[in-house]
Amino acid sequence: QIPRDPTQRWLRELTALSQQLQQVHPNVLAKILKQRTVYQNEEIVVIDKPYGLPVHGGPGIKNCIADVLPILAKMLENMKAEPLHLCHRLDKETTGVMVLARSKEAAEKIRLLFKTRQVEKIYWAIVLGDPDPVEGIVEIPIVEKEVQSHQSHYKMTLAPNYRLCPEDGKVMKIRKNRNAERAVTRYRRLAAASACSLLELQPITGVKHQIRVHLAYGLGCPILGDHKYSHWSKLAPQKLPELTLRRLKLEQSKARHLPLHLHAHRLCLPLSQPLDFVCKLPLFFQKTLRKLELDIPKD
Repeated sequence: QIPRDPTQRWLRELTALSQQLQQVHPNVLAKILKQRTVYQNEEIVVIDKPYGLPVHGGPGIKNCIADVLPILAKMLENMKAEPLHLCHRLDKETTGVMVLARSKEAAEKIRLLFKTRQVEKIYWAIVLGDPDPVEGIVEIPIVEKEVQSHQSHYKMTLAPNYRLCPEDGKVMKIRKNRNAERAVTRYRRLAAASACSLLELQPITGVKHQIRVHLAYGLGCPILGDHKYSHWSKLAPQKLPELTLRRLKLEQSKARHLPLHLHAHRLCLPLSQPLDFVCKLPLFFQKTLRKLELDIPKD
């Protein structure tokens, strides 16, 4: 039963996004990833990661990329192929460029390139609001903390090295949190409309949920559909501006169906020769840009 009303249809598509890939057979999932292969050579395989697919397994997760790497290797090469290896990770909700290695040695080499920050990564995200200034660098350490609320849960958050002195409002240095990791994100605004912005992001470091935390808590511009980092103390759907809801033809009560709009757009890998991969935006992301009247940069 396909709803006639385009808004209802869109809502149905959004609701289905996360569930689709959790219900297919592992062989079907491997086949989907094979179709989404954007590049391969004797060392690596590059895929365009779909939305809602976790990289690793965990409670309540039926399908993940790690589990189908042996099947995918056989489909791409032959029945004797050794399983592919993970080189880095993307959040379950993040789409776009993901590199897999054909051998343990290649995987270790590429992991080292990521670790030593030699891989250039460019992400695109739709965020609520407008960052001020419109381009810059966020450099605030990040730490994992327990959120004390009626549903206790863990979140990454900022652990700044400075705070304002309550007496005179001057900036003072505070003691470093020894569990915090250094985190640096470059950002620039590509377009703005409908109380939202399209940003280009370059994470210089690779801390868990770094882009999401820096945008939400550092710039006050959470990613559209980031229900986890739009509040601190509660697990609740993101609150959207009136104008955004109107353009998306959504009611606030349906905002929980909005997916995270974060896409790994480009990745430059300095192997024997530098390799440059680009994955175009997923369909739901393109539709949101059109609805919000955000102009897609010609790139």
